[in-house]
Amino acid sequence: MYVKPSYTTEQKAELLKEWYRAELKEVLAELLPKWEKILGVRANEVKVQTMRTKWGSCNTDKGNLLFNIELAKKPYDCIEYVVVHELAHLLERTHNDNFIAYLDKYLPNWKHLKEELNSLPVGQVG
Repeated sequence: MYVKPSYTTEQKAELLKEWYRAELKEVLAELLPKWEKILGVRANEVKVQTMRTKWGSCNTDKGNLLFNIELAKKPYDCIEYVVVHELAHLLERTHNDNFIAYLDKYLPNWKHLKEELNSLPVGQVG
């Protein structure tokens, strides 16, 4: 990253964070329409933010999705898993048998991807 010599560490960190945000939004712009069509759902609002303990979340009442900015550092297939997982919540609110059946049907290798993703750190606390 090239920045002005006068930039502080905090300014550099913020620039890097915004670059990660833009990169993740680009990947989401590709994956969301693909999976919305496959699953027959539509997300209302999609945001990328810092999350300490989750890779993503879904407000099923509003149809809003949140994705952890740290996903930008993760493998593409793992990002795809989180997209499918959160969109599946628009079909089934909880992690019940129906929810699992959707994942099994549409993303058969989801358990492997979940395991891979969960072996990676979510983010840094602080």
